[in-house]
Amino acid sequence: MATLIPAWIDGKLTPVEKLQAHVQGLQHKAVSVFLLDGDNVLIQRRALSKYHTPGLWANTCCTHPEWDEAPLDCAIRRLDEELGIAGVALDHRGQVEYRADVGGGMIEHEVVDVFVGQATTDLAVRPNPDEVMAHRWISLYALRSEVVRTPEQFTPWLKIYLADHQDQIFNGAT
Repeated sequence: MATLIPAWIDGKLTPVEKLQAHVQGLQHKAVSVFLLDGDNVLIQRRALSKYHTPGLWANTCCTHPEWDEAPLDCAIRRLDEELGIAGVALDHRGQVEYRADVGGGMIEHEVVDVFVGQATTDLAVRPNPDEVMAHRWISLYALRSEVVRTPEQFTPWLKIYLADHQDQIFNGAT
């Protein structure tokens, strides 16, 4: 059965199949999580089997809430499903909206609830190979430098978060 996510059609929030939302470029709800340890952030490299942006580096995790799923519940669920991480308290940092071409004729037009959690670099991470092919901790300084040097290795939304929403997300981390 296809995953139904909340998307806006004619100004009304409607359950829509996730792939349809991306193919049509519909504005839809999303969740992004960033786990931090001081000025370090946990990032993941998306599995090659993902239907868009495979093999690219992204924030700790991100997804779309299921129809009638609360954003915080979604963020907690997805941390566990993608990275095997549970028990990290998440702080809501507000919403951001972006629209980005993710290739293959698909558009992410997302209204994103952003969550940040404090963790340590020795946190046990058990990535789901269907979702994540690699993960690593990296300083924000080094991450920004890598994005400038090799932008093609990073998801459009991570580049947008760093360029346009860094203060809101990282709140003083350097």
